[in-house]
Amino acid sequence: MTRAMRGAAFASLPLLALVAWTAPVGAQPVAKAESCVACHLETGDERLVKPVKAFDGDIHKAKGFGCVACHGGDARAAGMEAMDPAKGYIGKPGRRQTIQVCGRCHSDARFMKQYNPSLRVDQVTEYATSVHGRRLRELDDPKVATCASCHAVHAIKPKSDPASSVYPVKVAETCGACHADAKYMAEYKIPTDQLEKYRQSIHWKTMSVKGDLSAPTCNSCHGNHGAAPPGVSWVGNVCGQCHTVMAELFAKSVHARVFAQMGAPGCATCHANHDIQPASAEMVGLGDKAICAQCHAADDKGGQTAKEVRALLDALRAQHQRAGAILDRAEHAGMEVSQARFDLNGANDALVKARAAVHAFSLAAVKKEAEAGLAIGAKAQARGERALEELQFRRKGLGVSLAIILVLIAGLVLKLRQIERRPQSRNEGRDRGGER
Repeated sequence: MTRAMRGAAFASLPLLALVAWTAPVGAQPVAKAESCVACHLETGDERLVKPVKAFDGDIHKAKGFGCVACHGGDARAAGMEAMDPAKGYIGKPGRRQTIQVCGRCHSDARFMKQYNPSLRVDQVTEYATSVHGRRLRELDDPKVATCASCHAVHAIKPKSDPASSVYPVKVAETCGACHADAKYMAEYKIPTDQLEKYRQSIHWKTMSVKGDLSAPTCNSCHGNHGAAPPGVSWVGNVCGQCHTVMAELFAKSVHARVFAQMGAPGCATCHANHDIQPASAEMVGLGDKAICAQCHAADDKGGQTAKEVRALLDALRAQHQRAGAILDRAEHAGMEVSQARFDLNGANDALVKARAAVHAFSLAAVKKEAEAGLAIGAKAQARGERALEELQFRRKGLGVSLAIILVLIAGLVLKLRQIERRPQSRNEGRDRGGER
């Protein structure tokens, strides 16, 4: 083992050893009010009063834990005796101490099973592998994030609570408290516009507007306790957690090999990273909004392929829209077109598959899905057209029927009038005979 390896191993011991720690006596629930609370409130000093008030809504207090669970000391003693270092009092934990204090309970599987068996107990170990953990361990960086940086210290709430600092909708804001602060992050020489860009992305809009809490946020891609920026070669793996089909197709494509040689991050090269926009057919081809046009020209093979792929997607979309419009007309007129609607769903599925097949960067792959969709769309359109033809036939038949009925009615009216005239004619003849 080299000196550097021995040094790193020794430095990591305070963090990694926490996994085996048992919960301290002070971490046990308390049965009565602690002297810490009474003293802090009596001071009238807002700096001392604020944490006490905040702790009223903390998950730990709800579970029965008090001040000494984290700060040590003797809550039964009065005055300064409660803060006796001999009784384990540590006061406000430093950055390294914070990891140790939190890990004392949260790394103990047996202890945590009493409260929430579903909670992971490897957070401390994972944190040691993160960018934050390594900088804390190796550089003792005073700015690096620790447990308290993200979990609100005295007002910790479950992540399912909308008021929690790690509730999905609030994660970006929590990370942005540091990463969007240009002055705070100046020495690290990394962009500080990630939060601003993310708020323009389809991921944020899906979460904040549509209310889909499963939409990606910072920790979805970077991890939480093991936070680390994805390397160039990892990007596809990260995006592939959700976009599985696209990631698999891209991994087998020629672009995957070329991007790897260029050192370009697969998915992010075309879709960006934080300000990801909704995917559309306009991104394909050689148009003004086309991503393909950034590298390919109309006279090269890639550009020609991109142009043909775009033509297939446009044709399929147009076919789907035409068929849909005809079915709408037929349905509005009261015709039965449920089977055609079912067929059209298949065409829409083919459109989705064709768009996904774009990530294979193969004209044949897109053509296969597009042609299947075009055939289905044409079938649905034909059903709709037949329904409209039947409607016209019915309307013509109805018109003819109405005409016949009108003729019959007219004939009947004339006949009735003739019948009415006959008695009148006879009476007139009798009157003339009497006069003679």
